[in-house]
Amino acid sequence: MPVDTKLLTKLATTPGVYLFRDDRGRVLYVGKAKSLRPRVRSYFQREADLSAKNRELMRHVEAVDTIVVGSEAEALILEANLIKEHRPRFNILLRDDKRYPYIKVTVQEPFPRVYVTRRILNDGARYFGPYTSVGPMRQALEIVKRLHTVRSCRYDLPGEAPERACLDYHIGRCKAPCVGLQSEAEYRAMTDEIVRILEGDTEELRGGVEERMRAASDDLDFERAATMRDVLTGLDALAKEQRVQRTRGGDFDIVGLARDGELGAGVVLRIRSGLLLGRESLRFGQALNENDQDLLASLLSRHYLGGGKARRVDLPREVLLPKDVPDREVFGEVLSEAAGRRVAMLVPTRGEKLRLLELAEQNARQVLEDRVTALAYAADRADEALFSLQNELDLKVVPRLMVCFDVSHTQGTETVASAVVFENGEPRRAAYRHMRIKGDWGNDDYRSMEEAVTRFFRRALDEGRPLPELTVIDGGKPQLGAAVAALKSLGLGDVAVVALAKKEEEVFIPGRARSVRLDRRNRALHLLQRIRDEAHRFAVRYNRKLRSRRTIRSDLGDIPGIGPRRQTVLLRRFGSLQGVKEATKEDIARVPGFSEALASRILTYLGR
Repeated sequence: MPVDTKLLTKLATTPGVYLFRDDRGRVLYVGKAKSLRPRVRSYFQREADLSAKNRELMRHVEAVDTIVVGSEAEALILEANLIKEHRPRFNILLRDDKRYPYIKVTVQEPFPRVYVTRRILNDGARYFGPYTSVGPMRQALEIVKRLHTVRSCRYDLPGEAPERACLDYHIGRCKAPCVGLQSEAEYRAMTDEIVRILEGDTEELRGGVEERMRAASDDLDFERAATMRDVLTGLDALAKEQRVQRTRGGDFDIVGLARDGELGAGVVLRIRSGLLLGRESLRFGQALNENDQDLLASLLSRHYLGGGKARRVDLPREVLLPKDVPDREVFGEVLSEAAGRRVAMLVPTRGEKLRLLELAEQNARQVLEDRVTALAYAADRADEALFSLQNELDLKVVPRLMVCFDVSHTQGTETVASAVVFENGEPRRAAYRHMRIKGDWGNDDYRSMEEAVTRFFRRALDEGRPLPELTVIDGGKPQLGAAVAALKSLGLGDVAVVALAKKEEEVFIPGRARSVRLDRRNRALHLLQRIRDEAHRFAVRYNRKLRSRRTIRSDLGDIPGIGPRRQTVLLRRFGSLQGVKEATKEDIARVPGFSEALASRILTYLGR
């Protein structure tokens, strides 16, 4: 039923938010108003007086809801939250660019961690960002973490700690404060320095790194010198990202806008103390019929208000806008209240601030022209998947070293197992192992899996090798239970283990009744699938190899006078059964222990 326009005369004349709905109750559009009655009634005028977008909107509107609030500021906040909740078809579509994360330093912990996150919590940690490009940011962060050996585990130190140091300690990425090999004071001094680097103070550290590089070179430790050189390169890249002409005051958010037909892009450059510390970009859709002021207002609403309190961290003293917006004073009021001090919303017309706006506009054009701004480093992609895997499976340690087991057999015979090792997300083929199952388990995959896991980890313990941070089992709950039993029998109950079932790609975790289903596009799932498929391939290949040997020996074993020893001699000499078939009688007769009569008998039996 169409909207009864007579009811519109009874709407309030106070600030509020209005929602247009279709015949199925879906929200088509959300808007705010200083006075609801005239604003809503303006949509119900002659069609010719409406914009093209509003004409199309009103053809679908069947109901109007209004929400009265106490002020324009409250209307602004409510509009932002309702747009985020309903994602109405006729509002400007805004999409966050997820490539720009934050670096989190958990300074509230005795032994702080440094890692990348896209969620800002009120937990006492320090957050830096959002950052412009994931690739360079991760590369610089990784270099800093290698230099300072910050822990990547999630243990609640010092109360919760593992029994042994993880792989990071063995490869020099951590000094193992978890097992008491580094003091809290030494660790705190290290993380304080990292905070200063992330705040933009890289010059002091650069001098120390240069000194260490020269010292390593003088000691002929060229590998260490090369590492320090790479650290300098990373610090220079980080400083280049941050360097911006210093301006008076120094604390700004600078908003830039670019558009091309229906597409548009907006950026917010975050400058603190004259340094560019991050850039967040948002992309517009369906912007053809929107003016620049409306796009700017939507950008400001989404950036500062759409995410609740989490979006209001570290507010600047001034927000520089390329154009005026109708609600500029209201935005300033809302941000000032959130910051606890005045936040000015300015439209510069000259000087250094105008040049900063030109810089923001250039950034917006870059985002619009090239959606992929982050550099693609193979190592960075591996880290992304590993950190994602830690998050999805709630692991205490980043699984830099992983092993995956699979069992293969042919109707209960030639039962074999594979153990495939990945390090930093990539195969480490020199560490691959395959084994013939010694127990007479037949079709019992669970007992075979238990034997394989036991043998692999017992050998690792005997040889003193670092243990994998994650064990992956190709199978479901029964195979997982067998692996857990094997690890507990060796006193390794703290080793993380999961199972990945092929049919629905479910991840089973010990102690959880329900499986975990990862998004099919999740890189953590892709990494699990990759190591699982590699273990399956390696096991099947070994199984086929054993079957082939058995077939060859069976064919040769049917020949009178050819026992196991002579079978082995023939296969070593000619390489395969086909090689024996293609050999001449003289070739076979020249093999030690064979005569021409025996050679003729062999070729006769093989059909020659």
